[in-house]
Amino acid sequence: MSGSLLVKRAGPATTVQDLGRWTHQRLGVPVGGALDSTGLRLVNALVGNAETAAGLEFRLVGPEVLVDTDRARVAVSGGVEAVIQGDPAVTVAPWRSLTLSRGQTLAVRRVTGSAVGYVAVGGGLAVPLVLGSRATCTRAGIGGLGGHALRDGDRLPLATVTLGDGGDRALPTAPRERDGPLRVVLGPQDVAFTDASRSAFLSETFTVGRDADRMGLRLEGLRLAHVKDANIISDGIAAGAIQVPANGQPILLLADRQTVGGYTKIATVISADLPRAGRLVPGMPVRFAAVAVDEAVAARRAAEADLATLVRGLVPAPPLGGFDEAALLRENLISGVVGVADDPMA
Repeated sequence: MSGSLLVKRAGPATTVQDLGRWTHQRLGVPVGGALDSTGLRLVNALVGNAETAAGLEFRLVGPEVLVDTDRARVAVSGGVEAVIQGDPAVTVAPWRSLTLSRGQTLAVRRVTGSAVGYVAVGGGLAVPLVLGSRATCTRAGIGGLGGHALRDGDRLPLATVTLGDGGDRALPTAPRERDGPLRVVLGPQDVAFTDASRSAFLSETFTVGRDADRMGLRLEGLRLAHVKDANIISDGIAAGAIQVPANGQPILLLADRQTVGGYTKIATVISADLPRAGRLVPGMPVRFAAVAVDEAVAARRAAEADLATLVRGLVPAPPLGGFDEAALLRENLISGVVGVADDPMA
């Protein structure tokens, strides 16, 4: 027996994403995948999936999906306002899983404080693999459902209709968000910029402009000056590369970036900070701080250790819309009982 999710309302930019389409950049195929890989990995852990399973990514406003299988376990990421539709509607807390029955609808209203949010479904989404990934790249027209963002009326096939062992799980506390500048490794063409521009890049505050999507973010603020010009022989584009064309306005390149480019790149955001970069919303301020390569490697290892700690710390989720009597008793919140008959003042 197969199961699916019916997309009642797709939202403006909801796509199927996993962790990306690796090893094909030499063919001109973007890596793609989740803008906030940490968010996707955590919601996958909450529903018992492998971290590589495909889920739904949405920008600013999310979808409404109806469960068309006997039961489906879902989880939503942080900053997501979501409800189970009904009379009354039941608010869904982020960073927990919940089990829905056939005919129930999960409605994601919006994302606050972040550009993106995620929904994972137990077992993952069974859209076809394309070059080893289910990630949607709308620019290339591949992955997901026919290479396009979700549309009203689409059906998302589920990889399994059998829930895994155990019940719903939750993070006991929300993941800690790192503050401060995005860390970068300078280069590979930082010497193409004037000394004053290199210094200003690391001291000035930029603002995320309205031109922001899965390919990249145009940053507004101080214009960076080149020693000569912005053109170079095209070379490879890494995730987080900060490309500066002739107008001097930096562009922070993200998941659906082009594979090669012919403009100078002043720096590259380190991999540990890429999920935070992917969450940036137009209007947000951005600053940068330079680190050495060995510091970038250590930061990535620390980020992976923190994520592993969060996953190991998942706890049973309380029931929706009520208190958990069993949990209260387990915590020994009732220290004792005094009988009325034994009370001389009664």
